[in-house]
Amino acid sequence: MGVAIAQTDAARGRYDTSRERVVTVGVSTREQDPKTTAQHLDELARLVESAGAVVAGTLVQNRDKFDPATLLGQGKVKELALLCQECGASKIVFDDDLSPGQAKRLEELTECFILDRSGLILDIFARQARTREAKLQVEIAQLEYLIPRLTRMWTHLERQGGGVGTLGPGETQLETDRRMARTRLAKLRRELDNLDTSRTEQGKRRRGDVFCVALAGYTNAGKSTLLNSLTKAKVLAQDRLFSTLDATTRRLWVGDNTGECTLSDTVGFIRKLPHHLVASFRSTLRVVAEADLVLHLVDASDSFRDEEMRIASDLLQELVGTTAARLVVFNKLDRLDTPDRDALRAHFPHALAVSATSREGFEELRTAIRSQVEAWRETRRSKADRELDLAVEELELRE
Repeated sequence: MGVAIAQTDAARGRYDTSRERVVTVGVSTREQDPKTTAQHLDELARLVESAGAVVAGTLVQNRDKFDPATLLGQGKVKELALLCQECGASKIVFDDDLSPGQAKRLEELTECFILDRSGLILDIFARQARTREAKLQVEIAQLEYLIPRLTRMWTHLERQGGGVGTLGPGETQLETDRRMARTRLAKLRRELDNLDTSRTEQGKRRRGDVFCVALAGYTNAGKSTLLNSLTKAKVLAQDRLFSTLDATTRRLWVGDNTGECTLSDTVGFIRKLPHHLVASFRSTLRVVAEADLVLHLVDASDSFRDEEMRIASDLLQELVGTTAARLVVFNKLDRLDTPDRDALRAHFPHALAVSATSREGFEELRTAIRSQVEAWRETRRSKADRELDLAVEELELRE
């Protein structure tokens, strides 16, 4: 058992007050060792930055299992409350998902606003959503997350006790809010389904004889930067998590004789991605599922590279299965020295390595895509020839 508290500037009487200050919390258990917890908290800090706040302090506890009431245990919750006071933080973000009851209890004990990882990710998605489709998907996910937690919003109106006359305005308002939220959720789902159907039909009409390539992978792997470099597009590319939510498609040139191709950028993956967010963003991720070739982009310089590859690969398997060809492409090659480059090629001999900023490795990447395009077109020609032969045979039999 133990606790670690990150160094802050609060004790020295200086810290930036221009951005909201939060404390992040992680728990190491028998199922999750301290090293993994540290990795997750590092990513959580990046999520906090993406949300526009700053991490003022971090608390990590080692225990056999989560405390069912507060996740941490009462002693450590008191330390957490003290840490928030010392570093001037008004919000606490837990790396693990909290039940509504746990969040309510923690707010009472710390007098701070409590948020878990899923809630933080939803907040970032809400900030980044630009198109109508993305906004619909985010609001659906938010409502699914919020409905079980509505009790926290009306605790000041609750009445204690049982028997006649104890149904207070808090409970009445709570049921009204739940009913309104569920009605709103059903309406949003219908609207998203209609929009999705319309987009699918438009996509089929536009596609024609076009080979479609999709970029997929862990968030911040450089997908938008690679799209810009390959297609001369001007898509927003930032060094932050979830800078892209909407699918963006541009024309891609891979050779004079290969015909038209497109390249699509999509929302990035992340560990502990809320399941309701994955479900609501399936229409956006359909660009990946319907692609002829999926480029699984990986940040070669990331210290958590192998775990991020596994997470993205698992999600791709769920979304795409074996319907589309997949090619692993390591990005940010310019950040690796020669020994690291050699080790990368030795461990992943069938993968490609590029730098989206310096364009290193682009010729090999275009060649690999061109090879896939040629195989795809040959398959389509063979299929068309077979269909023509069958049609001719049918006509000859009728005569």
